[in-house]
Amino acid sequence: MTSNLLNICRRGFHTSSVRQQIIQSETPTKRICIVGAGPAGFYAAQYLLKNLGDCVVDIVEKLPVPFGLVRFGVAPDHPEVKNVINTFTKTAEHPRLRFFGNVSLGTDVSLQELRNQYHAVLLTYGSDQDRELQLDNEQQSHVISARKFVAWYNGLPGAEHLEPDLSGRDVTIVGQGNVAVDVARMLLGPLDALKSTDTTEYALEALSRSQVERVHLVGRRGPLQAAFTIKELREMLKLPNVQTRWRSDDFSGIATQVEQLQRPRKRLTELMLKSLNDQGKNSSPGTKQFLPIFLRAPKAITEGEMEFSVTELQQDAAVPTHATERLPANLILRSIGYKSSCADADISFDSRQGYVRNREGRVLKVDATDSVDAGLYVAGWLGTGPTGVILTTMSGAFAVAKNICDDIASNALDTSSSKPGFEADDKRVVTWDGWRRIDDFEMETGKEKGKPREKIVSIAEMLRIAGV
Repeated sequence: MTSNLLNICRRGFHTSSVRQQIIQSETPTKRICIVGAGPAGFYAAQYLLKNLGDCVVDIVEKLPVPFGLVRFGVAPDHPEVKNVINTFTKTAEHPRLRFFGNVSLGTDVSLQELRNQYHAVLLTYGSDQDRELQLDNEQQSHVISARKFVAWYNGLPGAEHLEPDLSGRDVTIVGQGNVAVDVARMLLGPLDALKSTDTTEYALEALSRSQVERVHLVGRRGPLQAAFTIKELREMLKLPNVQTRWRSDDFSGIATQVEQLQRPRKRLTELMLKSLNDQGKNSSPGTKQFLPIFLRAPKAITEGEMEFSVTELQQDAAVPTHATERLPANLILRSIGYKSSCADADISFDSRQGYVRNREGRVLKVDATDSVDAGLYVAGWLGTGPTGVILTTMSGAFAVAKNICDDIASNALDTSSSKPGFEADDKRVVTWDGWRRIDDFEMETGKEKGKPREKIVSIAEMLRIAGV
């Protein structure tokens, strides 16, 4: 790299033209494309840039904006979790990384085209579909997914049209993971606490008119199998003017098992038991209620109600009994997991499980054999299913990126011939500079409202501001 270009980069002026000059001047021998600009994609890019000195990494992203679930999935009142964006930004401003936003795999470019243009392609485009309850009436308007509700208040383009009906008293959330608890907190928490976050203005307006007073959080299994974490539960227990009401029958025999539990589960269980023992103290009438309910499996959806089968645990599995219970449900939010979609027909995809078939991140061939398709990789939820938190995603992405490095070192991946990389041609591509213009606009608009940013939800508006 020339000293002049190096000095430009050190000063922080990573324009697209400068990046291109650097890439051309060094004539890199290894080109890697990452499809998806979420946590898995950025962590993998970070590892590759650090450990492959003569590579160029291009990130292709369907949306005009980066960061995936960190931008559109993390609760607005958890800004500390979004600090990881600072790390991703440093990676994105590396002189050997290029960002191509508003480019959709399977529509704007095919997988085969990318494979022709790169030595390796890493798929990290995440999970964009919901697992369903498989019940009659599930498609009614008062039954929506928690994923869509989260996307609604977080400003995912297209989600602004969701219009959840918050005019009823009771919301029933099916599922007991952290996403379910996030949604419950958004519904029951004080609106003033959200006004200084990046919650979308249309969501704040809808929540200001909300008549929701009770949120039922329903799970198939018992307290010892609850999927939410202690941090999420603590936040719920501390919400002002919200009573948490447990059912004592759900905790029958639980106290005698606490000492045998592993530490994280033990601490969570102890907190639930303490809250159960304390409930009713200092309670005041008229407050909202958070109602966790265990050992109930979805059975039927009716107008204003949801029917559940009472379950019993058999070797940690929830087995329905003949007993049932009906819960009031003006709005039903389904939060039982995500799954990925197959963006291109050339991807070896398990449609039943909802993820790409792979072995340690190496994608298997489409012919349904167990042989590896050299040069094609997958990381993040697209390869593992929707499990874990950002730290889990980081570890997994690093591991797959290391496999790419190892495959290059062992010549399992041929990098002897040059590859051209992605060409935008006549596509409306948002570069990193374009994203920075969007970012600056959102932060300036948010500043006027006392918020960290006001997200743009229109793709057309994003493209206009990005200048493409």
